[in-house]
Amino acid sequence: MNAPTGQRASPDRKQPSSLRPARLTLRPPSFPPGPVSGAWWPRSDDLPAELPALIEAFDASWGRVTRLAAHRSAWPQAPCDLPVAGHTVRAAWYTSGFDPHAIRLFAYGVGRRDLLVVPPGIEEATAERLMTAAADPALHLTATALLADASESPGAGDI
Repeated sequence: MNAPTGQRASPDRKQPSSLRPARLTLRPPSFPPGPVSGAWWPRSDDLPAELPALIEAFDASWGRVTRLAAHRSAWPQAPCDLPVAGHTVRAAWYTSGFDPHAIRLFAYGVGRRDLLVVPPGIEEATAERLMTAAADPALHLTATALLADASESPGAGDI
């Protein structure tokens, strides 16, 4: 389920040289994309700290991520430029018309990937169910619908 991306810096250090792997699942590439192409489970809501591991996973397997889009309410910090290893990712922030539980990554010349953002503090079993569902080619649910579905499941805890 985890994409190998190196190691992550401890919370008290902000050095990107030791990234923990991004917790990421993706829909198989042989299937057409659905409303989401997979899921990302960040360890916190600090996007500048969490993004480098995610971008490293995509840069290595998909293509250099140059831009992202997200809902403004989803992240406490909303910088327009996010430095990651070797380059900067430009961010576009939306206040409406964009799923607040998704992040969209763009790679120049390759396309885009929309990911469910699993809430950082969610129970592990629920996160695993969400990540599996987001990568399932048979499901065609938006990020918000996946979270709503998981919150109605028995034993979902607080979502």
